[in-house]
Amino acid sequence: MPFSIATWNINSVRLRLPLVEHFLKSWAPDILCLQETKCPNELFPAEAFRALGYQHIEIHGQKGYHGVATISRLPLHELSERRLYCGIADARHLSVVFAYGERRVRLHNFYVPAGGDEPDRTINAKFGHKLDFIEEMKMLHAEAEAGVSSILVGDLNIAPLEHDVWSHKQLLKIVSHTPIETEGLTAVLSSGAWVDLMRQHKPEPEKLYTWWSYRARDWEAADRGRRLDHIWSSADLAPHLSRVEILKEARGWERPSDHVPVIATFDL
Repeated sequence: MPFSIATWNINSVRLRLPLVEHFLKSWAPDILCLQETKCPNELFPAEAFRALGYQHIEIHGQKGYHGVATISRLPLHELSERRLYCGIADARHLSVVFAYGERRVRLHNFYVPAGGDEPDRTINAKFGHKLDFIEEMKMLHAEAEAGVSSILVGDLNIAPLEHDVWSHKQLLKIVSHTPIETEGLTAVLSSGAWVDLMRQHKPEPEKLYTWWSYRARDWEAADRGRRLDHIWSSADLAPHLSRVEILKEARGWERPSDHVPVIATFDL
């Protein structure tokens, strides 16, 4: 039986609520994980999602910045968790547990710090924060809970592989693709026994992008993208992956996010 999960950095859920509603009506994933909601919990537009059949909602938000939310057709059990990374209360993590048939799954929803412009922590505190955040993520293991599978999604703000960016050579000194970041994220993946489902479905050297800068006059013609959004899982779920879709067309919608939805479908 198919099951689908989507991740999308929406860059303000209230501003782009019509886009999210259109996406849910048209693609109807079982669960949608949003990042950069930029919304305190009490102002989150939960009723709009409940009206579309997404009755189960967990939120970790704050005013004006960051924020993650998980919106589900399936019941979310009372085992949600909101971790503070680097000891900073900046609403960047949310995990929930859901059941699909006999299978229980822990779902992590992340918004990793972008890191600013200069890839040097001695002059850029934001970059140091990002590196520290990634270091803490290395302690997150896909098999941490006995009998519970794991999925990790979100805007991880790092394009780790050569073909995750439009030009590997030109971006080696650009935040999101510097060696210290890409090696750090690769270490999170390997130390936690995670499987990169997007690259399982479409291996290198195929180019994969989920983000296109607002600065590009014609983002589609230039196609200077990066794969900043990710879907990982524990090894037991990986054989059940049937497809991954990157909804590139969403970047061309009216008043879009600079990220697009990514949908993973499993045959469970």
